Amino acid sequence: MTAKQTDLTREKLLNAAFCEIHRHGFQAASIANILQNTGLTKGALYHHFPNKQDLGLAVIDEIIRERLDGLIFRRVRESPEPVAALLEVIGAIGANRDPEFVRLGCPLNNLMQEMSPLDEAFKARLNSVLGTWGSVVEDALRRGQDSGALRGDVDCRAAALFIVSAWEGCIGIAKSLQSPEGFALCMTQLQGYVKGLMNRPSA
Repeated sequence: MTAKQTDLTREKLLNAAFCEIHRHGFQAASIANILQNTGLTKGALYHHFPNKQDLGLAVIDEIIRERLDGLIFRRVRESPEPVAALLEVIGAIGANRDPEFVRLGCPLNNLMQEMSPLDEAFKARLNSVLGTWGSVVEDALRRGQDSGALRGDVDCRAAALFIVSAWEGCIGIAKSLQSPEGFALCMTQLQGYVKGLMNRPSA
């Protein structure tokens, strides 16, 4: 098997595992379903991932973190106007009307609820992703203060923690209510909170 084929096999396994875990949770995730959905063998799976825990941790590192990086982290981190970029991302995600998104909820939050109390390795990896999210938002707010876009009295660390917590809470509430409309309302309120941290334009 070539290196490219090996990489593709690993990628197929990770994507199938992500979907299975997102639908059923890690503990209930079925290795048999993952193999059936990829057409691969147990030997191929265990060549790349010695056990189910290693597979789950790789899903966090290589699928969940990478998707959040593309969807949120990089866009905010690389923007010359980070607070405006943060508001745009919140607005874009808040406009998501995909019923699958509302039905299944946030894969990061789902795993935090399920696995953080049970497994230290999962807890550490999940908290690392959450920490990155908080750091990206905090840095955006601090850069906003430096540019004068954000009020100088804002505690950027506390505000970032609240923003990330509220963001995940919006998704959790929408999942519980099975309500895209509820999700949009929550995210609009979160946008309002961020806007309230900004300096008002001079008259």
